[in-house]
Amino acid sequence: MNTETGAYEAAGRAPAGEGSQRLQASAHGLDQSCMGHLIGYHVTQANVASRKAFSRHIGEPWKLSPVEFTILMLVAHNRDATQKQLSQALAVSAPNVTALVDRMNERDLLKRVRNENDRRSQQLRLTRKGAALVREVREVSLTMEHDLLRHLSDAERAMLIELLQKVARGGRS
Repeated sequence: MNTETGAYEAAGRAPAGEGSQRLQASAHGLDQSCMGHLIGYHVTQANVASRKAFSRHIGEPWKLSPVEFTILMLVAHNRDATQKQLSQALAVSAPNVTALVDRMNERDLLKRVRNENDRRSQQLRLTRKGAALVREVREVSLTMEHDLLRHLSDAERAMLIELLQKVARGGRS
């Protein structure tokens, strides 16, 4: 056995040029084919690019984190959402959601309102400032990923979203 070939086989891949499915070498020149079978690796790589777009278009201009943006959007589209519902939907611990809501309350973006049917429970509502912010960032969010997804057709984008949703649902069951 060729020593070089043996080392490749021990690493779980074939040497270059022998039919191995190689991930394109990144800017740093690493062969990433050993990670090619992991959906999490690919999701993470895509997430890096997505977070950069978010930061450039929404995060930096409006001083919002992705989770704060998500909370604003969910509260805007789900009247009377609760912190517990947000915690479950976002897979974020209740104490962390409380801290996020506290911070957003201090920024006058959200407020807690007592549930009229169950005075022990609180619901979340946007303030006027929060509602105005949602209108602005929603418009930006509609186009902020265009450059990221420019290589995909509309059908491929829809398929990508559908497949990611299936993966997410499968991970929560």
